[in-house]
Amino acid sequence: MLRGLYNWTLEKCRDPRSERWLFGISFAEASFFPIPPDVLLAPMCLAQPNKAFRFAFICTLASVLGGLLGYAIGYFLFDTVGRPILQFYGVTDNFDSFAANFNAHGWLIVFLGGFITPLPFKAITIAAGATALPLPVLIGAAIVSRAGRFYIVAALLWKFGEPMQRLIDRYLTLLATILGTAIVGGFVAMGLLTQS
Repeated sequence: MLRGLYNWTLEKCRDPRSERWLFGISFAEASFFPIPPDVLLAPMCLAQPNKAFRFAFICTLASVLGGLLGYAIGYFLFDTVGRPILQFYGVTDNFDSFAANFNAHGWLIVFLGGFITPLPFKAITIAAGATALPLPVLIGAAIVSRAGRFYIVAALLWKFGEPMQRLIDRYLTLLATILGTAIVGGFVAMGLLTQS
């Protein structure tokens, strides 16, 4: 299933509307979609390296706006929409204790969730809404972390190109396994942060 979704996402970079697809996937990933926009960002940067930083900007803008949708889901629709999304990602077991301490470390949690792939950004944005994290904190941390992440990816692909893409294609299953393990570790780390 992961390979099929990955291939579907990858096909969108060949579409004449690829920048719209990049915007849409980046927006959706910040609130519910499971595949990160890097899967589309990478081949687009390789195909048009002179636009790599433009693509990073599109990802950043769309992801921050999608984060606001995630926030709205958590704030207005947590029980009906937000909780099922979090259940899908397996992050509801300790959510109540996590939510109680979320705002004390909100900036750091949003930053880590936006920058480091193992912490699903959609779970962070929904939790931010559910706990009523101040919007300026969410927006500021999201801009810094998402821009950092996408511009680093764009810069690496602009500089090193094809070898980096071949690594992703060749080791997708291994990367997914590592990612899954890291997600669990990420939520354990967030739980420790919120208890301190």
